[in-house]
Amino acid sequence: QDFKDLRALCLSRGLLFEDATFPAHISSIGPTLLPEKKLQQIQWKRPTELQRNPYLIMDGVSRFDIMQGEIGDCWMLAALGSLTLRKQFLENVLPKDQGFQDDYAGIFHFRFWQYGEWVDVVIDDRLPFLNGRYLSVHPRTSNEFWPSLLEKAYAKLRGSYQNLNGGYLSDALVDLTGGVQVQFSLKDPPPDLEEILKAADRSRCLMGCSTSGQSRRNIELRNGIVQGHAYTITGAVKIPYKNGWKHIIRIWNPWGHGEWKGPWSDDSPQWDRVEPKYRESLLRNKDDGEFW
Repeated sequence: QDFKDLRALCLSRGLLFEDATFPAHISSIGPTLLPEKKLQQIQWKRPTELQRNPYLIMDGVSRFDIMQGEIGDCWMLAALGSLTLRKQFLENVLPKDQGFQDDYAGIFHFRFWQYGEWVDVVIDDRLPFLNGRYLSVHPRTSNEFWPSLLEKAYAKLRGSYQNLNGGYLSDALVDLTGGVQVQFSLKDPPPDLEEILKAADRSRCLMGCSTSGQSRRNIELRNGIVQGHAYTITGAVKIPYKNGWKHIIRIWNPWGHGEWKGPWSDDSPQWDRVEPKYRESLLRNKDDGEFW
């Protein structure tokens, strides 16, 4: 499908694009993502029906724009959160020649790396809702739609939303960059893992991490960490602490809330013993899903 040709055709006819190859139909959701009764209740709505003034992007692209919906695609959203930190990669995936303001025709496109080349995926902007709630990723700012539309394009690439329900963070990182992925097991980590992470952060690598467990049954432990869940690594630093140095790693939860409650968490006493200049530059005490 050629995005420019299809958009020009829709504009010339005064129509909003309806994508026959990924229709507003149960087949695009997948047969077992939800019970049959709920599948029948799904409604599809365009951002222009939901908001008077929708935008694709408002005030730039940020991981904090993303809040995971009902689909278990934290693995893809954690990769996407990492992508937002690397603007040069983001522009490959999210072309700038589209939006709701100019030449809007209900059609959008996104690019993913598949089998050695960039593939352009065209979608219409009808999003699935169940009982008035987003089935898909929903925007933290109610009228910003890039996360929901990008997720829809990725669901189309994979065949259905159901095919996003569980997956590997490493696969999504490759699909969003065309890069090479490396994994470390935390059961048996390399002795210099902290230095590897700091070097990776300096060289602008995309990083994520995940916990073991059943992704279908996200159990939140007492310490705030979720089992069977993927996270984004958003920073790795070494700071002076007491009489030495401490390596700390910053992690973001694609739910957009839900944080670690142990040492170095937002309210932990460790921060009281850190020099104010470090504390002020590193600590954001908010329930935004990000924590050290």
